[in-house]
Amino acid sequence: MSWLKEIVRPKIVTKEKKEVPSSLWIKCDSCKDMLYYQDIDENLGVCPSCEYHLKISFDFRKNFMFDEGSVHYLPEPQVNKDPLGFKDSKKYTTRLQEAKAKTKTTDAIRTFTAAFDGQEAVVCAMDFNFMAGSMGTYVGQAIVEACDVAIAKGLPMLIITQSGGARMQEGLLSLMQMARTTAAIENVKEHKLPFLVLLTNPTTGGVTASFAMIGDITMAEPGAMIAFAGKRVIEQTIGEKLPDGFQSAEYLEEKGMVDVIVPRQEQKAQIKNIITMLMNK
Repeated sequence: MSWLKEIVRPKIVTKEKKEVPSSLWIKCDSCKDMLYYQDIDENLGVCPSCEYHLKISFDFRKNFMFDEGSVHYLPEPQVNKDPLGFKDSKKYTTRLQEAKAKTKTTDAIRTFTAAFDGQEAVVCAMDFNFMAGSMGTYVGQAIVEACDVAIAKGLPMLIITQSGGARMQEGLLSLMQMARTTAAIENVKEHKLPFLVLLTNPTTGGVTASFAMIGDITMAEPGAMIAFAGKRVIEQTIGEKLPDGFQSAEYLEEKGMVDVIVPRQEQKAQIKNIITMLMNK
C-alpha cells in the first residue's frame, strides 16, 4: 500500500474540535427544550416555552427582586462549624470547604435587610447550591438572629426557601433548628410584625416541617416542589399511589397550604404590596 500513498495523497484534513461552552444552552427541566442562556436570563430564569421556573442563584435573584443598593448584610452567626466531628466518605469540614469554594459564601443562607420598591424588610435567602440548601446550626442561628433584627428595627420579615431539609452531618443538632427557628418567628409575630414566606423549588424535609409553613402569607413560585418526604417514600409507607402533582405548588394552593402562587416577574411588586398592607402603610 506504500506505493498508493505516494501516488494519491490523502485529501482529508482534520481540524481541532471547537469547544462550545455548556453555559450557552440550558435544558428546561419540565418541557426538555434547549434554551439559549441569554433568553433565560432576560426572562428571569423562566422557560419561555412552558413558563417553568428554573433554579436560580442568589446573585441572580438579588438583581431583580430588591431595590438597587438596598441590600445590607447582617453579621454572620458564630457557630461551631463541625459540632460532631462528622465523617462519612469525606470529612464534614472538607464538604464545607468545597461548598464554600463553589458558592463563594459561608453557608446555605444569607441574611440582610433590603427594600421592595422602598418598603424595607429583613430577608433570609437560602441557597440550594450550598450542600442542597440544608439546614444546620449556622442556618438556624442566622434565622434566629435575623428575627432579633426584625424586632429591634420594627421590620417585616421574608424567608425565601430553597432546601433539601435538615443537614445530616449535624445529626440531632440540625433537627433542633426546626424548633429554634419556629420559636424565633413566633416571637416576631408576637411583636405584630408580618412574617412572609416565598417557597421556591425545591423546599423539602425539615425546612418544610418548620418555618416554611408558618408564614402569615405563604407564597410559592409556579411549579415548585414542596414536600416533607419524597413521593416514592410516602407511597411505600402508606401503600397507595399518590395523585399527579401531589407535591407541586399548584396542588398545595388548591388544598390551602399555599396562599398565592407568584411568578418571578411579579414577586417584587407583590411583596411590596403585601408589606404595605400588613404594616398599615
